[in-house]
Parts: sequence; structure tokens; C-alpha cells
Amino acid sequence: MRILGVDPGTINMGVGVVEITDGQLTHVYSSTLSAPSKQHLPKRLAILLDELNRIVLTWRPDNIAIESPFVGKNVKSALAVGQAQALAMIVAAQSDIEVSLYSPTEIKKAVTDYGGSSKEQVRSMVNVILGLDDDAMSMDSSDSLAVALCHYNASRSVSIVELEIN
Repeated sequence: MRILGVDPGTINMGVGVVEITDGQLTHVYSSTLSAPSKQHLPKRLAILLDELNRIVLTWRPDNIAIESPFVGKNVKSALAVGQAQALAMIVAAQSDIEVSLYSPTEIKKAVTDYGGSSKEQVRSMVNVILGLDDDAMSMDSSDSLAVALCHYNASRSVSIVELEIN
């Protein structure tokens, strides 16, 4: 199974692909997609959409896991993240790929066992879990891999429950 994790943003969007083969997790790809901040939002979204489509065609994920926007004090920022999230959902729908959404707290808890972890703690645990030695990895990239790992954990939990029911 191959999972594409997406940390949505309209200027920087983290993308990370993990693969599970015989229960073994492998880091396949991660990057930060960037759109020029001086561009108008529709143009940035178009750039990110093209890049996401390229990544899906290249890496052919079976699932796309996306971080849901956190609505704090900056509603405008949350709306923009929601628009970027929608891009990933559109790419998934056009490619007939299953989509799952996870809150920031769910993702942090799945990776660090604590929902209030810092970005640095998440990056450190992503490196440990995937056997990476990459402290220079961008926070967006590590966050996207954390989203993919969260989906892996969630799908394992569902499989265990299904086995127990049957």
C-alpha cells in the first residue's frame, strides 16, 4: 500500500509518500511544493494543483491522507488552508483514490503519542519511525509524512477491529 500524505497550504504544501510492504514502512518521497506568495491565490492554487497531479501520476498512491485545517484566531488563514485541502481532494477524486482527513491533534497523537507535540517533536519522530536522518527536512515535508503515518496507523486499527469482529 502506498500513502500520499498532504500538509495543505497555499504558499507551501508538504507532500510525502510512504509505502507499506509486508508490514514494513518505507519513506518513498517527500517534498515541499511552493507557489510564489506574490501571485494571486487562484494562480497559486493552479500551480499547486499541477504539482499535486504530477506527484500522483509519478508515485501512484493507493490512498491520500490530508490534514484538516485548524481554525484558530486567523479565519482567513484557515480558509486558505481549506482551499489547498480541496485541491488534494479534487486530485484524489479525479484519480479515483480514497481520501482520509485527520486533525492536527490526531496526527500528532498518532506519531508522538501526544496531541500537543511541537513541530520539532513530530519531525524527530517521523525520522525515527521511517529510519531517516534528516533534521534539515522542512516542517511541511515532515508534517506530510506524519499525515501519511497517521493514516497507516488508522488503517491498521480498522484492520484489527475487522479481524476481531469476523
